[in-house]
Amino acid sequence: LRQVSDLSDFSRGHWLRELLCRGEEPSHVQSSPDGQHVLILQKSRPPALPRVVAFQRHSIAGADLERSWQPPQPAPVGLLFLQSPVIPDSWVLAVVWEHGRTEVWHFVVAVGWQLLQTLELCQGARARVVSVCSQGASLVWCEERPPLGAHSDVSKCAFRFCVCARALELGEQGVRLGAARIVLHNSPEYQVLASLQHVFLVPAAAGFATTSKFLLIWHPEKAEFTITAPSAGFIHSKVLRSSSESDFKKLLLGSVGLLSGFAPLDIHTSTVSNSGGLLLVSTKGSVSILEPDGTQRHIFDLEGGPLAQGSPVQLKTFGSILACVLSGVLYLVDQNSGRLVEKEVLSMKEVHFLESQGEEDSIRLLSQSGIYSFSFSRPEDNSRPEPCLVEMVFEEACRYYQRRSLSSSKLTVEKLKKGGTFQAPVVLAAILQHSLHQKQKPAQSLQDSYAKLLSTVSLELQSYMSLELLKTCVVCASENEVESYCKELVEQEVSRILQSDMDKDNLAYLNSVFASFPKAAWKATRSCLQLQQNGDGLLVARATPEVWKKVLCQPQLEEVGQNGMVPLFELICASFLRFKPKWLPSFVELTQQYVSSSWSYGSKEGPEGRVPLYKRALGVLARKNKHGEADEEMELELLLCSKRPKAVLQALHLLIHLKRWQRVVEVAEKFSKLSPLLNKEIFITLLAEFAQHRELDPYLDRLWPLCPAELTASDILTVVLQHLPCLQEDPVPFSSEGNQLTVGLLKPLLQRIVQRPSVQDEMYSDALQSSTFPPPTPPREH
Repeated sequence: LRQVSDLSDFSRGHWLRELLCRGEEPSHVQSSPDGQHVLILQKSRPPALPRVVAFQRHSIAGADLERSWQPPQPAPVGLLFLQSPVIPDSWVLAVVWEHGRTEVWHFVVAVGWQLLQTLELCQGARARVVSVCSQGASLVWCEERPPLGAHSDVSKCAFRFCVCARALELGEQGVRLGAARIVLHNSPEYQVLASLQHVFLVPAAAGFATTSKFLLIWHPEKAEFTITAPSAGFIHSKVLRSSSESDFKKLLLGSVGLLSGFAPLDIHTSTVSNSGGLLLVSTKGSVSILEPDGTQRHIFDLEGGPLAQGSPVQLKTFGSILACVLSGVLYLVDQNSGRLVEKEVLSMKEVHFLESQGEEDSIRLLSQSGIYSFSFSRPEDNSRPEPCLVEMVFEEACRYYQRRSLSSSKLTVEKLKKGGTFQAPVVLAAILQHSLHQKQKPAQSLQDSYAKLLSTVSLELQSYMSLELLKTCVVCASENEVESYCKELVEQEVSRILQSDMDKDNLAYLNSVFASFPKAAWKATRSCLQLQQNGDGLLVARATPEVWKKVLCQPQLEEVGQNGMVPLFELICASFLRFKPKWLPSFVELTQQYVSSSWSYGSKEGPEGRVPLYKRALGVLARKNKHGEADEEMELELLLCSKRPKAVLQALHLLIHLKRWQRVVEVAEKFSKLSPLLNKEIFITLLAEFAQHRELDPYLDRLWPLCPAELTASDILTVVLQHLPCLQEDPVPFSSEGNQLTVGLLKPLLQRIVQRPSVQDEMYSDALQSSTFPPPTPPREH
């Protein structure tokens, strides 16, 4: 940390030092794009008047910029530096006041500050600007439009703010304002923050609880709004095709029920990074970044616990380094990995970040005694920092050993490296460093034991590196190439997870993959399980037993939770229903064959110890939004493919309900051969149907041979009499309806039973055919 400039280098340097040393409300400090000017927006209280003051280096004779205002005059809202697209390397300063007046200033080297033009942003005289930013060549601001009635209802005038945009054209002839357009009207108060391509709308601290649960992201090029809640991620996007659709309530229509369940936002400080994301600091000291697509990523946690409301946090990004200043402590954090690069305790009470023109490896700080530069020189190749993958190894090892430890002391990465007790992560880290750097420089020598382990994990390491390379290709690919890359990426990810432990995190990740890329996930599943049809048209799979176990595992109910996480077997069944429904019954049959060969029937360790597989597949079918005839047929096939007695009888009853008698008889003929008990149940069920109506009469020749051997004529007559339809009138001997049961219809069955030898005759047939009857008397003992 070295001083690069004294405050005396600036015009009126003693005054600048006096402003910075006052113990008043913190001033807004901003530097020009070329780093030669410092502007201070001073909102202090009397006796000193609030004002905007510009200080430039190497004092130049000419006009100085100083604008003050006497309360209750409107105060300035923002200081914006705007680049001129016409004149290269030229910029102007726009000072925007509360009532919409905008002063555009230009600095000329030989002359000084000159007022180019005074403009009026707002169209209404009663409008009040509460926040303003510059996005490209446009000004975007949030203005308050008070209701006309002085004593109107508070609830009716709650959404009295409006977000507007207006082009500000800078040219050689001067400055010109374009037509004002309304981006969002009838909205709550928002703070607008602009990146190069997006505008973030952050709810004001004094906003309503119902509207402070989410953020809005405006995409000017697409005329699209994204609704996002940092805790839940992306929620909804809507394209506003006309000004009539830009109403705040219409924008939220359809998402109110979802948003009502979220907690209010926890935002202490917010600013835009140079990468285009929104940096957020919570009151708990957690720093995260919100991307323009609505996703949030945690970066770092500041030390010191919860942040007080008045404690300022300075944030600024320099390349990939995020600089934070809190209570005189400077934190330098790598945005990509979240790793703390440097922590420095500053001797200054209050500092402000300045622009570092052309210096990505240094940070400029303005303090009470001058401008200081903090350099974080990049390490040489010999002392390069460990890659993120190696850091992940140690962090994962910390979590693993902490879980197994009986000690209450927290295990850190530093202790893990220095202790010497835990050799596995150290060995793996050494192997990873050796392999990751061998393309960039000659491979380092490894110990013999390390080399043997490297040969063992080389295939997995190559697979991981190819996967990381593929992810990089996806990020850098064009829209036409993304789809083909995603298919390959999903296939590798599904294969990788099926080879690892199926824990809660991996299962949640698989759910997101199947939801985001359903077709690619379906193809990846077919490839991993090697599903295909053989020459006979039957479905076959050549997956390993380890893969089958992961497919069929059913997590505990508490692991599934309320977030809609679905087990892998259900995910695959849903893919079958969507892309290849005819294969689903055969797939369930395959899984049952594997279960029967791997676990004993009813084993609690097996996947069918809790819920049978066919019932899990039926549950997926029941969750479909629309049901038709194809789903009824699928339900029948799933019940029958299980070959369980209860499922077969359930399918038989469903066919009877649908009056598909041809299929009823076919099912009865096929499944009566499985077991005598099921044969008896099926026959009694069909005999009861035969007694009630005449629909089965054409199939009696196929039905009577199914009669079990243990049923007697009296058993048959008992079943028939129990299921005869109830008639309201006395039966007529010779009815004209022709739907009554007659003895003639039962005669073939009864004759078949009478002519069939009884079970007792078969038992004594050997004794009756003996040569001597009765048998001889046994010899007696004296």
